[in-house]
Amino acid sequence: MHAAARALFSRPRNGRPQSGRVELGTREDGADFLELYEQYLPLVWRWAARLGVPRHSLDDAVQEVFLTLYGRLDDFEGRSSLKSWVFAVTFRVVRNFRRRRGSAPAGDDETEVDAIAAEGVHPEAAATQSEAVTLLQSILDGLDDDKREVFVMAELEGLTATEIGHLLGVSSNTVASRLRHAREEVRAAWERAKARDAWRLR
Repeated sequence: MHAAARALFSRPRNGRPQSGRVELGTREDGADFLELYEQYLPLVWRWAARLGVPRHSLDDAVQEVFLTLYGRLDDFEGRSSLKSWVFAVTFRVVRNFRRRRGSAPAGDDETEVDAIAAEGVHPEAAATQSEAVTLLQSILDGLDDDKREVFVMAELEGLTATEIGHLLGVSSNTVASRLRHAREEVRAAWERAKARDAWRLR
């Protein structure tokens, strides 16, 4: 997808010739869209996985996100950070994508929440981290969509209740309630998984 996207996003947009740079509102670095694509591709990939897109559909979902961003550059007015805007677009595209295609059953593949291989990380530590990431992804797959969304936004992406409520179109109280239940379910599932692991090691 990467090479095809580079070719696509280098073309003139909406029939207008471009100088090679697309200014995004008050964005500090004034980078063109291709630079935005390269900067945010890993994040959008991670967000899509966290929000429930299965591995076999990630390419399609991420491409759809960037096509949407590409067509909505004029909508970005700098009222929020660029990262918040990209996340909001990603969230809405992924939600529609999953509704069209249906949610994948939990555990249907091995989509990782994050890329965890890092240069210089001790292999044993990397393996432990990988297991934790895989377990968290499995737990997220077990949540219903409402709880999963607020948990990802609050606990993994650090959005405030107000920001989440705006994205979801619900009140802050509703966000708080969903998040409380999501935390309880995640904690309980995590403890059950660790208890099973401890039992196997006896």
